[in-house]
Amino acid sequence: MTDFPPIDLDLPKGARVVVAMSGGVDSSVTAALVQQAGYETIGVTLRLYDDNGAPKRAGACCGGDDARDARAVADKLGIAHYVLDWASQFRANVIDDFVNEYAAGRTPIPCVRCNQRVKFADLLDSARDLGAAALATGHYARRTIESDGVALRRGREVARDQSYFLFATTKAQLDFLRFPLGDWPKDKVREAAAAFGLSVAGKPDSQDICFVPDGRYAELVKKLRPEAAKPGEIVHVDGRALGTHDGVIGFTVGQRRGLKIAGDEPLYVVALDAAAQRVVVGPRAALGRDQVLMRETNWLAVPDAARDVEVKLRSAQPPTAARVRAADLLTGNAEIELAMPVEGVAPGQACVVYDGDRVLGGGWIETTRRSAFSREVATVSRLENAQT
Repeated sequence: MTDFPPIDLDLPKGARVVVAMSGGVDSSVTAALVQQAGYETIGVTLRLYDDNGAPKRAGACCGGDDARDARAVADKLGIAHYVLDWASQFRANVIDDFVNEYAAGRTPIPCVRCNQRVKFADLLDSARDLGAAALATGHYARRTIESDGVALRRGREVARDQSYFLFATTKAQLDFLRFPLGDWPKDKVREAAAAFGLSVAGKPDSQDICFVPDGRYAELVKKLRPEAAKPGEIVHVDGRALGTHDGVIGFTVGQRRGLKIAGDEPLYVVALDAAAQRVVVGPRAALGRDQVLMRETNWLAVPDAARDVEVKLRSAQPPTAARVRAADLLTGNAEIELAMPVEGVAPGQACVVYDGDRVLGGGWIETTRRSAFSREVATVSRLENAQT
């Protein structure tokens, strides 16, 4: 027994709860807290890819070592534990999507697809099949009950908040989900892991994409889609050809390093044209975008026809003021007007819409534009730089 107060999952005592156990410290503490609170706890670990016994790089996840760590924690807690081999589903729903998006000149987020298509779809169904009343995960996000129903909110510790990666969660899924760590800071989680005597208390956090543990995304794309690695031109926004490249799969919007071209000013990737195998570069002032079109939108709280909000355009970027204009919610599209131009907005990333700390919804960035105002800001910035 520990000194940590029991959590309340808003379920009857003794209710069966399935915990998604990745083998990391967050999900392990989640399982311990659920059990301590008096719920019948079952741990489930997903084996999502075959690492073939290869040495594991620190910061990777979801391989064989993690399944063993999860089993050790389950044994320590005395709870049932199952490992589900879903490598084929993961390949079809996450890895292939990741590769196809890069080949199309976009910058994907496989963790969102994994939550959307695997963890909160197949695993949620499996939890129901086991007779569970809820599925608990170690995400740093909060689930609250509001006057208009269940809501998703940012995790209390801003630096650990994972609500961005959960924007595709539906209200029906959120009804079944629980996030016990949403109010916890990370140091308290590690303290709890040590107090519970869990072997993973000092385990490093996962940082890399699990199926690309060395971070070499382009190599995976070339292996699975060799036709995507076609050479092409690097072109300046003013039309000048500046050099060549080995494939657009090696670039992302906003990138500066690795262009291998000389110039009088720093150049950044402004756009990718996969069909023409063209990488478009320009000065930093050319990166600004203030109009975003989203596809595959998911709304947990449907916005008004026009509404002032905040949006996150990358997981590590701070929120920015914006106005959402639902173009046609029935087709899954929506337009976002940013209050000021934002640099490096990349198609394929997610645009997540917030009202304060509440997630209204979000979608995948399909295209970006520069309004007349944005072009004016870029021109002024370029003139100011030329004068200094």
